[in-house]
Amino acid sequence: MMSEDERQIRNLIDRWVEAVHSGVMAGVLADHSDDIVMFDVPPPYEGARGIDAYRETWPPFFEWQSQGARFEMVSLDVTAGEDVAFAHALLRCGMEAELAGNPENRLRLNSGVAEGRWSLARRSRAPLVPGHHGLTYRVCGGRRPLISDVFE
Repeated sequence: MMSEDERQIRNLIDRWVEAVHSGVMAGVLADHSDDIVMFDVPPPYEGARGIDAYRETWPPFFEWQSQGARFEMVSLDVTAGEDVAFAHALLRCGMEAELAGNPENRLRLNSGVAEGRWSLARRSRAPLVPGHHGLTYRVCGGRRPLISDVFE
């Protein structure tokens, strides 16, 4: 049976995925702490620090997505204890042709949650293909990024 904490975390991640899929900035930013730190493959390499910097990372993704890219969750598993919780998800992220050509390609989402009101505080993405840099990782263009989230 799913605990109330697991349900809350699942709902938070579901809302975020739907907001990203729909390109709704307010939904993407919801449930994030004001002092979020996100490390991504594209600049800024020192990380996006704070909700305003995090917000600035999304327009290029939304532009790419408006050209026909898909962003949908395939699976989500959440395990919550009294003080900490972890979640992992697989998402399909790419243009229709990319997904058809490589249907098993997945974007991986790993999350950790600390007690309190669940809100995103940290995010980090790293490519699994060494030596490649640039926006292709942000938009999943055939690459397999790793995303790690920590909630507090």
